[in-house]
Formats: sequence, C-alpha cells, structure tokens
Amino acid sequence: METSGGIQASLSGRYATALFDLAREQQSLAAVEASLATVRRALAESTDFKALTVSPLIGRADAGRAVAAVAGTLALDPVTTKFLGVLAANGRLRDLNAIITTFRALAARHRGETTAEIVSAHPLADDQVDALRQQLRARVGRDVNVELSVDPSLLGGLVVRIGSQMIDSSIKTRLNSLAHAMKG
Repeated sequence: METSGGIQASLSGRYATALFDLAREQQSLAAVEASLATVRRALAESTDFKALTVSPLIGRADAGRAVAAVAGTLALDPVTTKFLGVLAANGRLRDLNAIITTFRALAARHRGETTAEIVSAHPLADDQVDALRQQLRARVGRDVNVELSVDPSLLGGLVVRIGSQMIDSSIKTRLNSLAHAMKG
C-alpha cells in the first residue's frame, strides 16, 4: 500500500509523513531536517541513546522523560522535540531510523532532489564526494543528496543505493562472487 507520494503507508511512513506535513506547515522543514540528522548521528554514536530507543524494558513515561532530556542536550528544534515525545508516548521509538529515512526522502523529493546512500570502506574526501555527486546527478538527471557511511568490511570500493537501484563495486562483493564461482 502506498500513499499518493509513493511513500509506503507503513506505520513509520505515516509518522514520517505526519512530521513532514507539520514541519512544512510551520515552515520549519530545514530545522526539523537538521534536528533529525543530529538524532541520526546520536543513534549511530551513542549506545545508550540507541538502547533507549529499542529497549522494551524502558517504559513509555521514562522514555519520554529521557528523550526530552536528550532533545535538550542535542539542541533539537521544538517540532522534532515534540515529535520524539509523541513517539515515546506511543512506544514507537524503535521506528526512529525508518522514520528519519522516510522523512529525508520526503524532504529531498520536496526540493526536487533524490538521495543516494553511499557506503565506503574508508571515509571519503570532500572532492571525492563532490565528484560522486556530479556523476550521480548526470546519471539520474537531478540533484543528488548523499548520505555517507563507512563500513570497513567492504575492504575497498563503494556501495551506492539510489531508491531501489544498487551499484555495488566493493571488493568484498567481488571476492564473494569469485569464491562462489570457484566453488561452482
């Protein structure tokens, strides 16, 4: 089931769409997007914050208080802070990554952009990111917003995902393919 915008009507998709609509109505789209980027980094960097969002042992009221404290520490905008409180009250903090991903896709579509997830074995230099962005723009025909992450297990190369398309030029995948071919 999909909404008219093409975003899946999953529960996390509905939350993301509601947040996007509210942010757009309150003309705080950029502030919410920046706050969600901060939240995404905090989820990746803090095992305590990640545990808060996924632990079934933390009650909704306690999660709400903890999220409010974290929002203050991270200096999140008011719309995002209230939204996190709603997620905590509804026991949906575990869906936060999916909600953020969907929100970013909605915001990028609103700006006429598409988003590419790029995973590399090592951090990319700014000039490499710019070159990738230009190549992807030429390929898809519109501006491309990039989400970068590092996975040392790739050994080298890149994995690029744009929507349902995936380009995997990682050494790990090449070695796995070679090992599979040698077994066959």
